[in-house]
Amino acid sequence: MKIFLATGNKNKIKEIEKIFKMDNIEILSINDGIEIPEVVEDGDTFEANSQKKAVEIAKFTNMITIADDSGLCVDALDGAPGVYSARYAGEHGNDLDNNMKVVKELQGAENRKARFVCVISIAKPDGEVHSFRGEVEGEFIDNPVGTEGFGYDPHFFMREYGKTLAEIPEIKNKISHRAKALEKLKENIDKILK
Repeated sequence: MKIFLATGNKNKIKEIEKIFKMDNIEILSINDGIEIPEVVEDGDTFEANSQKKAVEIAKFTNMITIADDSGLCVDALDGAPGVYSARYAGEHGNDLDNNMKVVKELQGAENRKARFVCVISIAKPDGEVHSFRGEVEGEFIDNPVGTEGFGYDPHFFMREYGKTLAEIPEIKNKISHRAKALEKLKENIDKILK
């Protein structure tokens, strides 16, 4: 069975391919030369954006499609950057500027609690869609630590490990928000693909 992964983010592709290994499923992506249109993520929830992307790309490719929407939610910022995580500082995918904006907005804040949220949606070309949510708790720190991972990972400190997600890539792929959402998808995949 072939499933298309609807993202242009090569880091996400690599991460999802590592986590979502199943013997009976081959994951295809833009890395396989399949071009997809850009989907405007204009929903106000991770679920809305993830579902929209999965459904539109499934119809476009005529393949079962997985899409995700994920981001950082900081308590002291009333859940921001949230669905705007990838473009929080303006330019889409500018990790350094996005992180620096959060650092600046948290100046003087005692509460550093944050969570990563991921919603994975799987859609069939006929529009049927299912979604699965994963979250991981941590704290946002000012100074980045670690060279692995991407996005906000170097600033996302996990007290139980004493490290940021950017320092623990092998553990991250087991405990992250994306890993949790993908695990739920794996548990339900047989029912969905019937």
